[in-house]
Amino acid sequence: MKIVCSQAELSKGVNIVSKAVPTRTTMAILECILIDASSDEIKLIANDMEIAIETVIEGRVEERGIIAIDARFFGDVVRNLPNNDVTIETNDKLQTTITCEKALFSITGKSGEDFPNMPMIQRNQPIVISQFTLRETIRQTIFSTSDSDKIKILTGELFEISGNKLKVVSLDGHRVSIRNILLKDSYEDKKVIVPGKTLQEIRKIISGSTEDNTNIFITDNHIIFEFDKTVVVSRLLEGDYFNIDQMISTDYETKVKINKKDLYSSITRSTLMVKEEDKKPIIMNVEDNKMNLKISSFFGKFDESIDISKEGKNLQIGFNPKFFIDALNVIDDEEVTIYMLDYKNPCMIKNDNEDYIYVILPVNIRES
Repeated sequence: MKIVCSQAELSKGVNIVSKAVPTRTTMAILECILIDASSDEIKLIANDMEIAIETVIEGRVEERGIIAIDARFFGDVVRNLPNNDVTIETNDKLQTTITCEKALFSITGKSGEDFPNMPMIQRNQPIVISQFTLRETIRQTIFSTSDSDKIKILTGELFEISGNKLKVVSLDGHRVSIRNILLKDSYEDKKVIVPGKTLQEIRKIISGSTEDNTNIFITDNHIIFEFDKTVVVSRLLEGDYFNIDQMISTDYETKVKINKKDLYSSITRSTLMVKEEDKKPIIMNVEDNKMNLKISSFFGKFDESIDISKEGKNLQIGFNPKFFIDALNVIDDEEVTIYMLDYKNPCMIKNDNEDYIYVILPVNIRES
């Protein structure tokens, strides 16, 4: 095999596929990046058996072939090469040379034939969504997936397609994040759970262009994301997701409209008084024209009032401040609307069109 490509193009490709290189594995071949130049294009592939990423880079194939190279070493080498053309050449003994200007690395690769193939999956009608919308949807929901494997499905996100609507849901037992998206076309109804790890990696490598689209293919066991010159194939999580509709109540007795930046800044300031492990709640006292926020800790007390527009009853309620910060951080509106029933029931942050809905469980405190 012999290929020639720019250092910038090679570095970009390695950075994309390295997201699918496992940190721990008993299969040494999975610690490699496959360079596939068996046709007229150069493909880089990584596969941890749960997620596989393939990307095509610009360059010349002077001699066809495939080789697997240790991903960590290859990435370090590529990043430190001069910004010029790179030549990668192998012989029949898997000896591989990487040259760029006067720099030359000579290493022993592994047989590309031993590298696991990308899953062969039939692709029917793609679900089309802009790269920008997909990346923003992940950003606005991924933070409320669970980081515990005790309930595996909570480590992923629900993708539910109904006609021309896509609903993306994540929850961790303390909060729920929902994004509702209108698609240009209508599709067959589907409901699958996508691993959070897969979505995190896609968010890192997708360009987020408003003009370019992502094609999504869903099968019984896999989901495929195609964008630019990259393909991400991921296994789906097995199991039945929770009935979200039962968690979303339309009942409320207090409705608050408040400047998002003011609320976000105030809650952020309040957290200066506590260590994260203390889990001290922030107490919200909702009155006619203001919301008073208080927090007490070993260090002392925090107290601040914010102007609001309120409908309904006065209310005192407590929350984990981090959950509010996470939700407010991904809302782009200048003003947010919060719906509350009482101090024991979850609050809901949503806009009029319900493009986004964030449900946050309160900390159980006594009314005063």
